[in-house]
Amino acid sequence: MLAALRSRLVPEQQRRTLEELTDDLVLRQGDRRSKTTAFWTMLVLSSVIASAGILNDSTATVIGAMIIAPLSTPIMGLALAAVKGRRNGSLFYVAIGVVLVVGVGVLFSLVPATEPLADNSQITSRVSPNLVDLAAAVATGLAGAVALARRDVAAVLPGVAIAISLVPPLAVVGVCLGEGEVEWALGAFLLFFSNFVALELAGVFVFAVLGYELTPVGGLTPDPRRSRMKLGALLLLVLVPLGLNTAAAWFIASWTSTVDDVATQWLADDPAARVTGVDHTGVTVVIHVEAPDGLPPSSQLLDQLHGQVPSGLGVQIDLTHGETIDVGTVE
Repeated sequence: MLAALRSRLVPEQQRRTLEELTDDLVLRQGDRRSKTTAFWTMLVLSSVIASAGILNDSTATVIGAMIIAPLSTPIMGLALAAVKGRRNGSLFYVAIGVVLVVGVGVLFSLVPATEPLADNSQITSRVSPNLVDLAAAVATGLAGAVALARRDVAAVLPGVAIAISLVPPLAVVGVCLGEGEVEWALGAFLLFFSNFVALELAGVFVFAVLGYELTPVGGLTPDPRRSRMKLGALLLLVLVPLGLNTAAAWFIASWTSTVDDVATQWLADDPAARVTGVDHTGVTVVIHVEAPDGLPPSSQLLDQLHGQVPSGLGVQIDLTHGETIDVGTVE
């Protein structure tokens, strides 16, 4: 069964040798000087591009940073090390690379932003990852690992680089830390960490199925099970916060829909009044209302929300002419 899966993933004639794969993924083997200078140069440049793109809220610029970012190379090198059961120095490049990208982001946070962080889609889209992000990252990691192991599908690697985000979340971590937004920085780091674990798991799976084990040396065969157990622990560590984020997002969406329905009923007696949207900020829900003839008593809205949403939820009304009304707290 394993042999059949192996041949379906990568036919024998297209499978790269362990030496070829090691030469591509392990920066400390082969022409070490050329590999490391290229890695650090491209990582610094991709960090600058990503940080600039994030501050300018430019999707195209951030995508450019994703394409040239080399951080996935040592990450996949770590996966190869786990399969072989022997360290290859990749962890050093990953760890220092993470610190470097975050540092560049912190430096860019000193540049006056053109808009508040809360209005920047490059930041808000990366600070609240969920289980869907993890599933996408695993699928992308599988595609990347297969592409690395095959000689005929290397053209998909730029797409893999775009699909799984590594440098941009770290740049967001730096920018948010520089702006004092620690909670957002933690959310962005969780996105990077979940992508990192997904790449590791996908790489270990593909490389193990393809039989890239280390040839015994001195009569001893390294046992890779310890590394795989560590990966399993990392997966559990990621699943808990991602699961909580997913559940929180579902509840918030449900409560937002409920508030929209209740507010619409509250305005039903005035045909000229309508709800134009509902947002939430922390534990406060903001109802955007167009009401040219005035509003019904706000106490009625709180009464109708009682039992429909959690107690302690603050309610504000944002009128289209710019006035904001603090309605109170749901009891």
